[in-house]
Amino acid sequence: MDDRVKLKVMGITYSQIQNGAYALVLAEENGDRRIPIIIGTAEAQSIAIRLEHLTPPRPMTHDLFASFAQGFGIRLREVFVYHYEDGVFSSELLFDDGTRQIRIDSRTSDAIAIALRTQSPIYTTEKIISEAGIIFQEDPKEKKKEEKKVSKHKHLDEYSTKELKERLEEAIRTEAYEKAALIQQELKKREQKQG
Repeated sequence: MDDRVKLKVMGITYSQIQNGAYALVLAEENGDRRIPIIIGTAEAQSIAIRLEHLTPPRPMTHDLFASFAQGFGIRLREVFVYHYEDGVFSSELLFDDGTRQIRIDSRTSDAIAIALRTQSPIYTTEKIISEAGIIFQEDPKEKKKEEKKVSKHKHLDEYSTKELKERLEEAIRTEAYEKAALIQQELKKREQKQG
């Protein structure tokens, strides 16, 4: 399969197309094309938690699945987004236990959530990325808007590190993961300044 394209997870954004849904953005590893995939709230939350390196108080379904596989010596070798039709992507997971390999069909959002937890590669075909992909060129105006959005969160620097850690724990406990991500970013900035 020499027409395969390696992908990376760029992030998650609110869907402009479907209310109450999110867009998972995958990007080709060595190029400018992006694939937006519409996913549900639960899957978006699971992926966002992993992207922000947050630890929920109890394991989520994708954490449980990855721990189960690891506990039995089964390794996720790759995720392959192999089909695209009418806006729907189909994926499969390739597992290996050391003696045999097995492919299991999966929703793309679940496959990506598990791949992030197992640090497994994600691939698609050149055909799919040509059909569903969009070329991303960063607009300088959009970049400035994003910088302004980030600057609105400067109120976090008014809290002590201890207060921020307490607020982080509270945000995770109440599943306010976007808030937790912002708090964690502030804590990382402080660590970098001290280190």
